[in-house]
Amino acid sequence: MSLTEISKYVALILRHKPEEIGITLDEHGWANVEELIQGIAKTNPFNAEMLEEIVATDNKQRYSFNEDHTLIRANQGHSIPVDVELEECVPPEVLYHGTGEKYTGSIDAQGLLPKSRLYVHLSHERETAVKVGQRHGKPMIYLVQSGDMHRDGFKFYKSVNGVWLTKEVPVKYLRKENVE
Repeated sequence: MSLTEISKYVALILRHKPEEIGITLDEHGWANVEELIQGIAKTNPFNAEMLEEIVATDNKQRYSFNEDHTLIRANQGHSIPVDVELEECVPPEVLYHGTGEKYTGSIDAQGLLPKSRLYVHLSHERETAVKVGQRHGKPMIYLVQSGDMHRDGFKFYKSVNGVWLTKEVPVKYLRKENVE
């Protein structure tokens, strides 16, 4: 496996399936680094230096270590119930959500829902949302009236890597934009 493939595998383990390598996450999503390394090393060449490199070079900053690097967790994107200790924040007036054109019918009818994740992921930059949308085919962007949502009582959280999170975005707070 390449380092990129192992990085994706680490994300799968820390966000969705820790049991796949026989580890557990605590209530805040932390995994023991040694157990993670040993679990992955059973089927793939893997060591602490590789994990450090994955965390240090991940352009989306998906992972965090605790202070002494004995624990690691994914910063967001979990499908399993964990509390990654997010602080509630006041969002900017507008946030963005990138998706593929094929999903717009469902979003236009139901709004943005977390699906298998715990939160809807939003970006403060349109360009980031475009990149996310491109991963799903022809990209579409939704402008989220996050300031209005917050004033109406919706809670927002900002992950350590800058991703904005909320439980849902009702249709009335969305405006669709084509990507040129």
